[in-house]
Amino acid sequence: MNPATGPDGSPEEDALVLWELVQTAHLADREFRALFATEGLTSTQFGVLACLADGDDFTKAELARALMVRPQSMDPLIEALLAAGLVERDGPARRGRAAGIGITAAGVEKLARVRPAVGELNRPDRLGVEPDQVPLLVAQLRAIRARLGG
Repeated sequence: MNPATGPDGSPEEDALVLWELVQTAHLADREFRALFATEGLTSTQFGVLACLADGDDFTKAELARALMVRPQSMDPLIEALLAAGLVERDGPARRGRAAGIGITAAGVEKLARVRPAVGELNRPDRLGVEPDQVPLLVAQLRAIRARLGG
């Protein structure tokens, strides 16, 4: 990989990795928002459906941890997915017992429509990354995320 360079092409002495990630995240979020809007989803709703697609039921707390969002944000998110018929609860939540959340057939269908476009957004040539560098890039991003996540 080439070192980070400044506007004049010279090597950048103090490359700010997290700032680069923030700036990149803004652009990536814009791309995903446009994509998911065509299906009436948000990126977090897509994340919920993707987590549930393997057949496991999750509680709201487990989903929040998996998606790295605040647990408080899960109620409106799950309610919207329930209203759209994309997820279902395995029963009402009761004091001391969280209800599991599973994906419905409609959720599986919506995910199947969206996933190919998500794959397209992530194509290495579209991102300007060599295919053989993708595993290293993903490993580095996961390492940063794990460190920041504590």
